[in-house]
Amino acid sequence: MAKQETKGNIGVTSENIFPVIKKFLYSDHEIFLRELVSNAIDATQKLKTLASVGEFKGELGDLTIRIRTEKGKLIISDRGVGMTADEIDRYINQIAFSGAEEFVKKYKDNAAAIIGHFGLGFYSSFMVSKKVEIVTRSYQEGATAVRWSCEGTPEYEMTETTKDDRGTDIILHIDDDNKDFLEKDKITSLLEKYCRYLPIPIAFGKKQEWKDGKYVDTDEDNIVNNTQPAWVRKPSELKDEDYKAFYRELYPMADEPLFWIHLNVDYPFNLTGILYFPRIKSNMDLQRNKIRLYSNQVFVTDSVEGIVPEFLTLLHGVLDSPDIPLNVSRSYLQSDQNVKKISAHITKKVADRLEEIFKNDRKAFEEKWDSLKLFIQYGMLSDEKFYDRAAKFALLKDVDGTYYTLEEYRKLIASEQTDKEGGVIYLYTTNPDEQYSYIQAAKDRGYNVLVMDGQLDVHAIGQLEQKIEKTHFVRVDSDTIDRLILKADAPTVSLTDDQRQALQQVFRSRLPKMGKTDFVVTFEALGPSANPVMLTQGEFMRRMREMSAMQPGMSFYGEMPESYNLVLNTDHPLILSVLSDEEKACTDKLQPILSDIKGWEARQHDLREAQSKKKEDELTEAEKEDMTNTNRTLDELRGRRDAILTEYAAGNKVVGQLIDLALLANGLLKGEPLSRFIRRSVELIG
Repeated sequence: MAKQETKGNIGVTSENIFPVIKKFLYSDHEIFLRELVSNAIDATQKLKTLASVGEFKGELGDLTIRIRTEKGKLIISDRGVGMTADEIDRYINQIAFSGAEEFVKKYKDNAAAIIGHFGLGFYSSFMVSKKVEIVTRSYQEGATAVRWSCEGTPEYEMTETTKDDRGTDIILHIDDDNKDFLEKDKITSLLEKYCRYLPIPIAFGKKQEWKDGKYVDTDEDNIVNNTQPAWVRKPSELKDEDYKAFYRELYPMADEPLFWIHLNVDYPFNLTGILYFPRIKSNMDLQRNKIRLYSNQVFVTDSVEGIVPEFLTLLHGVLDSPDIPLNVSRSYLQSDQNVKKISAHITKKVADRLEEIFKNDRKAFEEKWDSLKLFIQYGMLSDEKFYDRAAKFALLKDVDGTYYTLEEYRKLIASEQTDKEGGVIYLYTTNPDEQYSYIQAAKDRGYNVLVMDGQLDVHAIGQLEQKIEKTHFVRVDSDTIDRLILKADAPTVSLTDDQRQALQQVFRSRLPKMGKTDFVVTFEALGPSANPVMLTQGEFMRRMREMSAMQPGMSFYGEMPESYNLVLNTDHPLILSVLSDEEKACTDKLQPILSDIKGWEARQHDLREAQSKKKEDELTEAEKEDMTNTNRTLDELRGRRDAILTEYAAGNKVVGQLIDLALLANGLLKGEPLSRFIRRSVELIG
C-alpha cells in the first residue's frame, strides 16, 4: 500500500510563532533539552500508567530514554506511548492543545507523574534547530509509524514510515549558531543540570574505563540520572548517612550540614523535599540560591524566592511540587495562593524541626547555635510568625559562653539589672577583647554581659526592645558603670564652673585630632577606686551608625562623625591632682582674665534680657553694635584663658598619659601616638 503523505500548516494564530519561540517564549535556549527529555518522560510515564490500569497489556521492557548525536543531529529517543498521525495533528500541529492535560483528566487518580504542556515544550526545539523531525509509533496494536518534519516555518510534512518499536525519536538538525549543543561536554552539563533526578533512566553514551593509557567506551550504558533521589524515598528508609551522602551529591565542596528536614506533604498540596541547614558563613549573599526547585523530579530553577520566604533561601536542598504553578517555559514562578500556602507550611516545618532539636537535645542545639544564629535572627526579623515560634528556642550567649532562652535570661538579670524606672537593662559587648575592662567592671557589680557580635545583632536588639516590654539593650562601654544601670540619682560633681572649664580645656587640648571623630569632656563622681578617665560612646548614635552600614535609607547616620565622651572621674586622686597643679601654675595669670570674663558675661546677660523685649527691626544700630562688641570681647578673653590652659596642659605628662590610657582601652591609640605613649610611659616609670 502506498505511503500516505500530508502537507499542511501548523494551527497557529500568527505566522510569527517561530520567531516568538526563538526569542521570547523561553528565557534560556538551553532548556530545550529539558523540555524534550521531560516529554519523553511523560510518554514513558503514560505507558506505565496505562499498563497499571490494564489498558496496555504488552511488555514494558527497557524504558530507558536514550540521547545521542549523529552527523549534526541531536536525537532523543523513548519507548513510551508514541503517537498516531491523529495525535501528532492534535498535539504538535495544534500548538495550543495540551495532550498532557487531556491525559491527566482521564487518569487523574494515576497521573501524578505527568508533567508539562508537551505541545509547547516540543517547540522549544526550534530555538536551536534549522529542522526538526519526529519519528513515532503508537503503543496501540496495529499502529502505523509516522514521520513529521518542519523547518521552522508554519509548513510541515507528515508521512507514513517504518519503525521497529513503539515510542518516539525527536531528531534535531542543529543550526549553525548552536553547534555547541552537539558537544559531549555541553550535553552532559545540561543533563546534569536539568535531568539529574528524573524518574526514568536516561542514557547518554557509554561508561568509560581506563585502558592502555586512555579512557575507552565500554558496552555499558552511561546512565546520567538517579531515578530514586533521597527526597522521593520515605524518611523511614533513610539513615543519617543517606542524607549526608545526598548532600555531598548536591554540594560536593560544602562542609557537612548541621541537620536537615525531610518534607513529605500530600494535603492540601503535594510537596516533597529535603532542606539542609548549612554551616552558615557571615556573608549571607554567598549562601543564597542553594535550594533547587523540581516539578516531578524535573529541575525548574534555583531561584526560589517566590516559594520560600526570603530568610529560608539561606537553606540548601531540594523542593519538589507539581502544585507550584509555572509559566509556559517552566522558568519563572507565578504568584499564587498555593505558593503562599506552601511557603507558610515550609516555615512552620522549619520552626517545628528547630524546636524539636532544642527540646530533645539542648546541648547539641547550643553547640550548633553560632552557625544557626544568623539564620534564626534573619527569620525572626523578616517573618512575624517565625518570630513567635522562634522566641521559644532563640538563644542569648553571655561572655562566659553560657546560653539562655529569652525567657531564662530575663529571669536571670531582672533582680540585679533593673533600673530606677523599672526597665530591665541587657548589657552586651560587640568585642569581648577590646571591651574587656568595661565587661570586668560590669561583672564586678554582679551584672551579666551578653556577646552580641553577629552580623544581624544590631537589628535583633532593636526588635527585642520592641517585643519585650521594658527592655533596653546597652553596650557595656556606652557609659560609666554607675550610669549604665541607674539605680538612683547619680552623685553630684562638686566642682565650680571655673574648675570645670579649666579641666575641660586642659584635657580637650590634649585630645588627638581624628577624622570624623568628636570628643566631649564630661564629669562624673565615680568614687576614688574607679578609673580616673574613661572613654564612652552613646548607645543611640553608635547603634544608628551600625544599622546604617546595612540598611539603605539610613546612610546619613553613617556620614555623621563618631562621638565619644571623655569622662573625668572627679573623685579620683589623679584628676584632683591635675586640678590642684593647674590652679597653682595658672591662677595668677588667669585671675584677672576670669574676673573680666565674669564682668562681660554679666553685661552680655543684661543686654540679651533687654533686647529680648524688642523685635529685631526695633533694635537700634547702637544696641546691635554693643552686643557685637560684647560677644567679641568675651571670645577674646576666653581665647586668652584657653591659651594659658593649653600651654599648661602641653607640659603636663599625666594629662597626656591619662588620655592615652583611655584611648588605648578602646583601641583608638595607634601609630605615632602609640609610640609617644610608650616613650612617655617609660619616662614616667623612670
